[in-house]
Amino acid sequence: MESPKKPLSLRKEAIKGVFWSAIDSWGRQIISFGVFFLLARLLGPTTFGLTALASVFLAFLQVFLDQGLGQAIVQRQDLEPEHLDTAFWTNLGMSILIAIISIACAGFAGELFKEPQITPIIRWLSINFVFGAFNSVQTAIFQRRLAFKTLATRSLLSVFIGGIVGVTMAFMGFGVWSLVGQQLISSLVGVLIIWQISDWRPGWRFSQKHFKELFSFGVNVMGMNVFNFLTRRSDDFLIGYFLGSSALGYYTVAYRILSILTELLTSVISKVSLPTFSRLQQEPERLQNALYQAIQLTSLLTFPGFFATAALAPEIVLFVFGEKWSPSIPVMQILNLIGILYAYFYFNGSVLMAIGKPSWKLGLDFVQAIGNLIAFAITVKLGIVAVAAAYVIRGYLMAPLTIWVVWKAIHINIWTYLRQGAVPFAGTVTMLVTIFTIKYFLGNVISSSAVLAIAILAGSTVYILSVFLLAPKLFWQVVNIAR
Repeated sequence: MESPKKPLSLRKEAIKGVFWSAIDSWGRQIISFGVFFLLARLLGPTTFGLTALASVFLAFLQVFLDQGLGQAIVQRQDLEPEHLDTAFWTNLGMSILIAIISIACAGFAGELFKEPQITPIIRWLSINFVFGAFNSVQTAIFQRRLAFKTLATRSLLSVFIGGIVGVTMAFMGFGVWSLVGQQLISSLVGVLIIWQISDWRPGWRFSQKHFKELFSFGVNVMGMNVFNFLTRRSDDFLIGYFLGSSALGYYTVAYRILSILTELLTSVISKVSLPTFSRLQQEPERLQNALYQAIQLTSLLTFPGFFATAALAPEIVLFVFGEKWSPSIPVMQILNLIGILYAYFYFNGSVLMAIGKPSWKLGLDFVQAIGNLIAFAITVKLGIVAVAAAYVIRGYLMAPLTIWVVWKAIHINIWTYLRQGAVPFAGTVTMLVTIFTIKYFLGNVISSSAVLAIAILAGSTVYILSVFLLAPKLFWQVVNIAR
């Protein structure tokens, strides 16, 4: 029989994991945003568009590199040394092969996009494939142990050092190579640090038996990566191909804000969810409750974060990036409307993986990828705003199917599942009324930066008070978790 202390111990481990995951995500994103702010001021839309085009090609090859062995290590209950050794040498061999293919095919990518400038960019960034192989197993080991403090330290240092290199190169006039140098140095520093702090070293052995055990799980992850590429990168590909690098630059900046918010507000808990849910895979009721609580806590952050960003997008873009980036404003406003879905659905993959049903998530990802590809293909010639709208609309149209899959997997109470976001939603509506009132009365009186500061302060205050008045028990629960 399970010890009565075990649930408390897992809860404490999970909360500590969330805390250090937050330090990792928020610290990394604050540093990244600072670097991004400086680079956006120093570089133009075309520069960001060229890097985005190169990353489309590299992300496609990354799909075949990541065979899901790291996630298989995190999820697996019984782990032997041979699993780790086999995963390491498999990843290293594949990374070298993919890097060679990438370097050889870089010229083809330049011709495909009619942008020969991306050819040397792709060749240099191909080195990151090899760096990634030296990270994967150690990272999975730390995630399995819920040792997110160690991962946070590594991540913050690598992003900080890479950012310094990128900004310095931009000031020196290196242009697009500033972005390349930033990525390469960040990856290299990450490898050096994790090998310094990890006590695991690979042995000289490869086991077909253990590879098959990991790959039987990981092959589904690889399939998910293929569909995730189509979901996330097909818009970049089509915009770059039909509309050019400048349009892709504007779109990339808007999507980068969405990605930063997702990392800050959602990924903090989701990184801890897979190892935590995996420990509860034999306890359905506790797994359901863990999912409900993850959604509720995430909704408290994501609902106001995404919708406030949509409401204040004009002020944010003009203050942070400057007027030259104003075409990104409507794209940013539309993309952030996806926030509600992110709060609910970001954990579904972890649940399905934790209970050993990666094929179910693979099916969901397939439907999403095909839906996105069709929607983007139809709308791309209408412009980047239409592409952003297609992404959001597709997400909401697919929501019932996603909820049904989760219900089928762990028999959630759908009403309980949906009402986790009720209080955050009500507080967010109150916050939005406050923000739009401030913009209406002060927009033509004071500067946009002053409006931004007042709206953030007043909106945050109103939101916190709303949550306190609507659900004082939830409010104090969050305070106690923070303590």
